[in-house]
Amino acid sequence: MATLKISNLSKTYPNGVKALNSVSLEISNGMFGLLGPNGAGKSSLMRTLATLQEADSGSVFLDDIDVLNNPVELRKTLGYLPQEFGVYPRITAAQLLDHISILKGITNGKERSDLVSYLLDKVNLYSARNKSVKGFSGGMKQRVGIAQALIGNPKLIIVDEPTAGLDPGERNRFHNLLADVGEEVIVILSTHIVADVTELCTNMAIMNQGELVYQGSPNNALSEIDGKVWECSIERNELEEFKMKYQVISDKMVGGKPLIHVFAEGQPSPEFKGVAPDLEDVFFVKINQPEPAEGIKAMKIEA
Repeated sequence: MATLKISNLSKTYPNGVKALNSVSLEISNGMFGLLGPNGAGKSSLMRTLATLQEADSGSVFLDDIDVLNNPVELRKTLGYLPQEFGVYPRITAAQLLDHISILKGITNGKERSDLVSYLLDKVNLYSARNKSVKGFSGGMKQRVGIAQALIGNPKLIIVDEPTAGLDPGERNRFHNLLADVGEEVIVILSTHIVADVTELCTNMAIMNQGELVYQGSPNNALSEIDGKVWECSIERNELEEFKMKYQVISDKMVGGKPLIHVFAEGQPSPEFKGVAPDLEDVFFVKINQPEPAEGIKAMKIEA
């Protein structure tokens, strides 16, 4: 079983933005969810782990590999699916995977051919192996992306916002594929879509403004706020008043009226009813305390 140990990782960009502020995590085999709003530092952490940028300080070890000081060794055992997975549009899926296999050092032609066939079958694209990837749907391109990330038997796979833009059917197929892959290696799933983490991950972390504001299991996160989330349907012109009066953690339109969730130790007032919290409630509670950063209250999250 592989272990990724991140200790006191920090990164400040030349414009003064502190993207990572002493981040520490320990991750073992399985699916690990990394949640956070845009600008939280998720992509900065992913790029650092993928050796695409250097950190200012801290350390990262994948078992005995010193990731920051020996990036070439890490790349031999890394699978990476970035948010925007670029493909060569004029070649087939089989040709694309064959090309990437060569880049990853697999020089034996038969070994490469067998591997490409195996991976295309694993991601359910074998029947489309000779079709140009430019005609693939978003979900099919993402499956090609996972296939290339699996080349070389990686110990660590990083996927950054993998389900953004996928339709529900493609998203479900991609979830099943990730869950299958995650049984054997460390898979870090960086996303702002709470449902992805709810459905896939046994452990998770929430980032905001370059810092970790929660790490642990989704079940433990839910138990922390159980009995403290209250719901009420209000008129649109009452929203600002309720936000000033209560700790409103989220609001969404239901039937043309705002449905608000409030975080409170006891029932805020008779019109509120208690609800079982979900991971979206956890997300908003964690990023909005003790004081929400400017603009965070207005942020919406995709479910």
